[in-house]
Amino acid sequence: MEKLLAEIRNCKTCLPFLEHGVHPVLSAHPKSKIAIIGQAPGSIVHKTGIPWDDKSGERLRDWLGVDTSGFYNAELFALIPMGFCYPGKGKSGDLPPRGECAPQWHKLLFRSLNEIDLILLIGSYAQKYYLNDRAKNTLTETVQNFEAYLPKYLPLPHPSPRNNIWFKKNPWFNDDLIPVLREEIMRYQI
Repeated sequence: MEKLLAEIRNCKTCLPFLEHGVHPVLSAHPKSKIAIIGQAPGSIVHKTGIPWDDKSGERLRDWLGVDTSGFYNAELFALIPMGFCYPGKGKSGDLPPRGECAPQWHKLLFRSLNEIDLILLIGSYAQKYYLNDRAKNTLTETVQNFEAYLPKYLPLPHPSPRNNIWFKKNPWFNDDLIPVLREEIMRYQI
């Protein structure tokens, strides 16, 4: 695992396409129990090199009901984005994750993550990649039908503050899904 993580952190596959350079950000351990598959690092995470080290990460930790030390315990959580480097800014926010990372690295990572019991799929990129044709037409539909993907997967919207309107329009998320998510996480005695 250490060798694989070093290879990923030294990956330069997308260098020609990344205005801010490569800085792959992830965290994993052979004993990780829960994989959190996110989108791609934002500009803050690109600078700090710490996964989910931003407002989105604060909201995610709140959803999970874990503190920072529990969240960054790699024996518990593997933090794996779809794209390992910050993709840059687009017209309406960050660009999508680069498409090269997941096919190049995810299978190799999961071969070394033998104790993963639950995979949290955050955002439509992770959901479409991992659920394939089982994903519904929209992120909202996929997340609403979260029970259909358990016990292996649990789809979530992205916790970005940019999604505050979505959260206001979908109060069922906090009422119905968050309690199930926390119950799942509590099985690991966090």
